[in-house]
Amino acid sequence: MHPLSLPLLFLALSTSALAQDNTVGLPVTGQLDAKRVIVARYGEPVKLTQSIKGGLTGVFVDSTGSEAQRRLPISFGQVFAPGDVRQPEKLVGKLADGTSVPLQVDVKARHADGSLRHAVLSAIVPVLAAKQSLTLALATDGQALAGKPAAPSALLGQGFRATVSATIDGQLWTASAERLLAGKNVETWLAGPLATEWLVAAPLTNAQGVAHPHLAARFAVRWYPQAKRARVDVSVDNDWAFEPGPRNFRYDARIEVGGREAYARKDLNHLHHARWRKVLWWGEAPALTLRHDTAYLIAARALPNYDQNIVVAEAALADLQARWQGDAVEPMGAGLTVPYMPTTGGRADIGLLPAWSAMYLLSMDKRALAATMGSGDLAGSWPIHYRDRRSGRPVSLVDYPYMTLLGRPGDTLNPATAKYEAFPGCAADKACDSPYAPDVPHQPNLAYLPYLLGGDHYHLEELQFWASYDAFSSNPGYRDNVKGLLKSDQVRGQAWALRTIGEAAYITPDDDRLKAYFTSVLKHNLDWYNATYTDNPAANKLGAIINGYALVYENDTGLAPWQDDFFTQAVGHVAELGFKEAQRLLAWKVRFPVARMVDPGACWIEGAAYQIKLRPSREAPLFAGMAQAYEASHAPAFRALRCGSEAMARELKLQTGEMTGYASSPIGYPSNMQPALAYAADVAGKPGRAAWHRFMQRTVMPDYSGAPQFAIVPREAADDRAGKK
Repeated sequence: MHPLSLPLLFLALSTSALAQDNTVGLPVTGQLDAKRVIVARYGEPVKLTQSIKGGLTGVFVDSTGSEAQRRLPISFGQVFAPGDVRQPEKLVGKLADGTSVPLQVDVKARHADGSLRHAVLSAIVPVLAAKQSLTLALATDGQALAGKPAAPSALLGQGFRATVSATIDGQLWTASAERLLAGKNVETWLAGPLATEWLVAAPLTNAQGVAHPHLAARFAVRWYPQAKRARVDVSVDNDWAFEPGPRNFRYDARIEVGGREAYARKDLNHLHHARWRKVLWWGEAPALTLRHDTAYLIAARALPNYDQNIVVAEAALADLQARWQGDAVEPMGAGLTVPYMPTTGGRADIGLLPAWSAMYLLSMDKRALAATMGSGDLAGSWPIHYRDRRSGRPVSLVDYPYMTLLGRPGDTLNPATAKYEAFPGCAADKACDSPYAPDVPHQPNLAYLPYLLGGDHYHLEELQFWASYDAFSSNPGYRDNVKGLLKSDQVRGQAWALRTIGEAAYITPDDDRLKAYFTSVLKHNLDWYNATYTDNPAANKLGAIINGYALVYENDTGLAPWQDDFFTQAVGHVAELGFKEAQRLLAWKVRFPVARMVDPGACWIEGAAYQIKLRPSREAPLFAGMAQAYEASHAPAFRALRCGSEAMARELKLQTGEMTGYASSPIGYPSNMQPALAYAADVAGKPGRAAWHRFMQRTVMPDYSGAPQFAIVPREAADDRAGKK
């Protein structure tokens, strides 16, 4: 079956996107009145920084309640461009009428110049009327907040209680947040006069005080003293890396907050090396959602340059809401993610961001918000979570350089310690059976955007768990042990792992020991690619990645350009995050997509072909240029046809000027190619801009309004998006 099989298209796309899959000419989204749609959805838009001195960006606070709310607590993640918030500048929130709202800024990461990169911001909104949308701009003329963080005793003195329990084979296992908060092992995530958040964790215990060997509870309790309410973030983990006899556990789960049942689920099948989460409130839950400033997030380069002219289709959002319900979105559910990740074909969860996250970024719609944040929660369902008991954090190759999921037990012998670092086998046959199969070559990006915009420790750990899995899952010999090299995987696997590890290195808090670890793994990989390609005079001149499982077509003579395009866009994203070695690699790498569009010896109509032959035989060297590759990949009669002509279109059974590879689909091969060409337009000079210009001259384009995960455009050539110089 072809990789873009019909059943998977239905899984990946909304009904509206499928109905318009044969769009000809400019995308339908380009014909919509974007302002009219936004006004209908949210009312007349307000510029967040309009007439505000020092204003940078901001959020909209949207009431979802039927009554006015007072002293409303909010906390959210916010990323900043380098140099925008320098020390000792202080951030302050400002309402549309100029009223200042004090902000608590919990700094998580800084740029190399010392300016603020990422923080969790907290505020108390004085009043929010029913159905009101409030503008909260962020400016840099604030003052330091007076007051100290609260101690856990302050919340406990208010009568706070929260417990989680699991009834396994008739036996009750519990963990108490209040008991843990009264202890010594309390970590602080947020610390200030407006909000204090404490992280506590412990194994579930039975009535005799015996600790469960596998199941542990984790609480993130956020106390807003002025609002007299607390957010209770509860997760139950089955994720110890080296605990003997890992297995699934079936139990009845129950969470009580304030002595009342807040959540319960019967017969929950808690999978091995997985975890689940629920967020509840002690006191009245705020009825609101937040909308971030999309333009600023993209301009800060924390996110790719998605085409902000796209208006996400209402039908696609309604379809998203209809699918985000039922058992699939409950603990241990898969949500919208494909459960068996190695599944081939067009999918909504593949890309620098999944389709639903790109929809959220471009619409800030609460339905896409639910799918995005919920997918970050459900990322815990896959068996990739390996936590080190010694540190309490995701495992790292620094501590266990020979751990692996692939290979023989002997491969895990650490010669420095004379100990084996193999993970224990499952407790029994079928004890670890799971409906979910993780896979690096088809790995979605589930946690980065939720952490970036939410600032929750759970989502940070999810990003770190997946990045850790990417680094250690391969054989120690293939990855060069502690270096975590990705070179042996499929090219698409190298792409998505590089994306995830790069994001973890970028956004992990500076005081987290995993920051240096992920930065090191990223650097080792970039150094390897640059030594193998960028700085290697003997490297192929095409700009193609040929290591690992690359040249596997046509008797090991051809590769999949769409996988290579995934790699190019991943490198482009990491380069924009500020990693200089990625910028060097990108400059070399973009040769391949550029040549496929503008090389005079090739035809751009076939620029996004399923496969391209790059050498005449398995033992032969690669061709010196794209013209030779094109000649080897096509019969003489086809090469005789003028590129883009009616005769070529008739031969291909396409419209004149239509690219091959499902050009009308938002997940077709030309769509896969678009981000690579967008990055090329920004870094490859005149050839890169020419390649983008030619790409935008194609006559058949997709409608991205229901699946915009590949709708990335150049930053420096955005005016050329309609094919104009």
